[in-house]
Amino acid sequence: MRWFAKLIYFRILGWKVTGNTQISTDSIKKAIIIVAPHTSWHDFYIALLLRSILRIKTSFVGKKELFVFPVGWFFKSLGGIPTDRGARKNKVASIVKLFEDKEEFRMALAPEGTRKKVTKWRTGFYYIAKQAKVPIIMITFDFENKQNKISKPFYTTDNIDADFQFMRGYFKEVKGKIAKYS
Repeated sequence: MRWFAKLIYFRILGWKVTGNTQISTDSIKKAIIIVAPHTSWHDFYIALLLRSILRIKTSFVGKKELFVFPVGWFFKSLGGIPTDRGARKNKVASIVKLFEDKEEFRMALAPEGTRKKVTKWRTGFYYIAKQAKVPIIMITFDFENKQNKISKPFYTTDNIDADFQFMRGYFKEVKGKIAKYS
């Protein structure tokens, strides 16, 4: 399947990968992977192609409504984990537990939490990374330049404002599929 993903990603769609392209061979077995800007459903298949090309196993969380018949099995087979957005559960703690229970676990998510324009990112991914003591790896969805840029692992500090400024800076000037939401 990797050759097929490469054919579609590189040849047909004309995309490229830059930055930390050795992520698949890194010794990083656990990480939070944030992908941005998340502006369209097109991000999903670009991410699946990239994941196949890099040979990196990742999971993702999605609203539980996505995991119903007939497509629920498909999302689960791709590493999807349903989440109840309305439940009064500590989602951070439950995901941290997943990191603790697994030998290898990488969770990909969009810090915006939606495909629409946002001025402020959600903070759950940050607290998950901090509590699980895992790095954050940033990947761009740059549709303007048709590229995914991958950061080196970033470890949270005790200064959330500085950390968010650094992470948001990584995505500065990146245009998503729907540029007005970037």
